[in-house]
Amino acid sequence: MARPTLYGICGSRAFRSVWAMEETGVDYEHVPTHFVEESKAPEYLAINPNGRIPCLVDGDLTLFESMAINLYAAKTYGGELFPADPADQARAQQWSVWAISEIEPLQMQIVVQKFFTPKDKRDPSVIEKATEGLQRPLKVLDDHLAKQAYLIGDDFTIADLNVAGVMQILQAVEVDISAFPHVSAWIDKCYARPSFGRARTKDDRPMMPN
Repeated sequence: MARPTLYGICGSRAFRSVWAMEETGVDYEHVPTHFVEESKAPEYLAINPNGRIPCLVDGDLTLFESMAINLYAAKTYGGELFPADPADQARAQQWSVWAISEIEPLQMQIVVQKFFTPKDKRDPSVIEKATEGLQRPLKVLDDHLAKQAYLIGDDFTIADLNVAGVMQILQAVEVDISAFPHVSAWIDKCYARPSFGRARTKDDRPMMPN
């Protein structure tokens, strides 16, 4: 049987799915596909007509959207990474959606300014407003983590990986989260996992193509 194949470079949203595959321990193939030219090539569009990364092909199944990929990978290959209790499964889905609803839109405003806008055209007020907007969801997360070690109790699950995976971009754009000590401690634990380190060395292709 063919190995699962994951498309996408690590210097992008695809990183969170590379991390998930590494955390599951499944034997998979990683094809570092860039989100500019390569994801718009006909051969890739035949796999994911959206022309975006990441995308996972596992046998007859083709999945796009990182959260869908990660939840599937955790449930199929991750053992205890995917909660057994239906209520906890719902909480894992909740936090995964929360991350891409509450954190990602604001952090992407900062990414666009810092990585994709020429220095002479950057608008510092966009970065300031987005950073200010992040304070509310970060407080929600901090208050939750004040009560327990991880998002769903005492053990690391796909919920933690998905939220921390989204927030990895915050680290890349150097957003200061030190005002949220429980978030800071939790994120350090998540990023100290061996699977995170392995994912970071999967490819070294830059976010912007040469």
